[in-house]
Amino acid sequence: MSRFTVMIIDDEHQMRELVRTFLETDGYTVIEATDGIHALSLINKMPPDLLIVDVMMPYMDGFTFAKEVKKSHDIPLIFLSAKGEEWDKVHGLKLGGDDYIVKPFLPAELLARVESVLRRTYQTGKSVDILQIGPLTIDRDAHKASINGTVLSLTLKEFGLLDILAQNRGRVFSREQLLRSVWGEEHKSSERTVDTHIKTLRLKLGQHGDSIETIWGVGYRFEV
Repeated sequence: MSRFTVMIIDDEHQMRELVRTFLETDGYTVIEATDGIHALSLINKMPPDLLIVDVMMPYMDGFTFAKEVKKSHDIPLIFLSAKGEEWDKVHGLKLGGDDYIVKPFLPAELLARVESVLRRTYQTGKSVDILQIGPLTIDRDAHKASINGTVLSLTLKEFGLLDILAQNRGRVFSREQLLRSVWGEEHKSSERTVDTHIKTLRLKLGQHGDSIETIWGVGYRFEV
């Protein structure tokens, strides 16, 4: 599925890698920049579709960067920061930010906000958010899945597992990767938790439950 290009601007390598993992797993093309100055040089060569900008960075903080980039580029921008005070959020939005996400965050929250901003900016329709695989339909915008039109009663985590596996069908995910993507980077759950949720998810998928294959010693994958 065709996706947009997102630039992550953050001086922390670990945070860039974390956000990159979430976005690439969801099908986005990702560019990294270590600070605002680095980002501006990259943007002038090839503007991305969306910017995710850390507020607290050396050389040029996120707010200053936003002012600079908005002078010459009309690119949607999401601030990402540990600073969650109301003043910071309002200030960021007044500078032209389209959203403001406070750390720590859940993967689902980040992806939902990214898609929302892209949809508003580029007027993309629900086709970006709806995945059809045979009788299975996953509507990410409405956060529901159905088989032959019958809506499945899934928990938040079950939907997250089905979504990430189906969106990346054929790819094998380890239990740890699924925990990080669905439960979040700061999860305290054991890998056994994934097995339990997969078991109940298969039951709810009925005769289509075997679409989720167990790859012994590795993890799971979705196959039609």
